[in-house]
Amino acid sequence: MFCNPSIIQISEKHPEQAFFNIKPFLKWPGGKRQLLPALTQAISSLPEDFYSLHYYEPFVGAGALLLHLRPRLATINDFNQQLIFTYEAIRDNVDELIALLSVHAANNSSEYFYHIRNQDRDASVFSSMEKTEKAARLIYLNRTCFNGLYRVNSGGFFNVPFGRNPRPKICDVKLLKALNLYLSGQGSQASQASQGSQDSQDSQDSQDSQAGQAGQAGQDSKANQITITCGDFEQAVSTAQKASFIYFDPPYHSQNQSNFTDYQPGGFSDQDQIRLRDTFMSRTKAGARCLLSNADTVFIRDIYGNLGLKIIGLKAKRIINSDSSGRGFVDEVLIQNW
Repeated sequence: MFCNPSIIQISEKHPEQAFFNIKPFLKWPGGKRQLLPALTQAISSLPEDFYSLHYYEPFVGAGALLLHLRPRLATINDFNQQLIFTYEAIRDNVDELIALLSVHAANNSSEYFYHIRNQDRDASVFSSMEKTEKAARLIYLNRTCFNGLYRVNSGGFFNVPFGRNPRPKICDVKLLKALNLYLSGQGSQASQASQGSQDSQDSQDSQDSQAGQAGQAGQDSKANQITITCGDFEQAVSTAQKASFIYFDPPYHSQNQSNFTDYQPGGFSDQDQIRLRDTFMSRTKAGARCLLSNADTVFIRDIYGNLGLKIIGLKAKRIINSDSSGRGFVDEVLIQNW
């Protein structure tokens, strides 16, 4: 059983970091909102003040932990170019993004969905699209596809069918505005922009918001510095050393290939998992604090065992699977180097 989340304890020293009530803007395979209690408990045991560290997340995905903790100094990365275009569009062109999403929302239908989905099949069409257009496309498809699933085929084409939600929230203006303020370094204004951005929040988010409102005034003179990159995970953390914190959340290992891991063409092989282990250990030797989540498999325990690391087993609920019988509680691990 998980202990209660420690985010309030973490934020007592820097309450301004918990001031805005934002959440991931995408439903992403392997999203970590349900693991936030375990993650924040682990982070609360750091010998250093978390908010004094440079935060790195080389597999950022939907950014659940990033947005929960809101570090001022962060480098986020993902191999998925469309995803990174979306983060950049939220940071740099949020008003245009909102306008494009409003058009998608007004035209949403099964026929329109497949028209938008098929844009990446025509190289000339897709290459002519601006980054912000591609970002709006990704958010629209994610909000309207079956089960909010993100999946690509071997050619890298999004191949999830139209979903069943009769009233998808395609354009969440207040959420996008709040995310823009955080990513662009204007964090002191984000609490106002984010009010009402969610139809519902869990009790932890409510506590987080209340704790942050008390410290909002302290944020004004301290802008966030969020660097966004797209590339290989090893390169993304190559500068992390002492006074750095890295959260590795890779595509999970699957012993029998039953887990959903088709986030990118080519997948994430056992050799990639070993290279990730080597990166984890090289950054450990450089002095960085490292935390990793993965499936609790024999392979993962074997490659991380006998290295002096702390391995914590836990249960997590799998909610993304095309077959409802494949959803349920699964075994996962957190691995930390302190």
